[in-house]
Amino acid sequence: MASKTDLRPVIKLRSTAGTGFTYVTRKNRRNSPDRVVLRKYDPVVRRHVEFKETR
Repeated sequence: MASKTDLRPVIKLRSTAGTGFTYVTRKNRRNSPDRVVLRKYDPVVRRHVEFKETR
């Protein structure tokens, strides 16, 4: 089981387009302690939008 202090926790990236589409990935907590914002493809709106980390 992953603990709360896991070095590479699983995070959800939720679309800012309001579609509710999410990606699931891992991030290194030591290298990027802030919340991640990535520009990825949202198939619901069929375009690239920003995805922000949610917990």
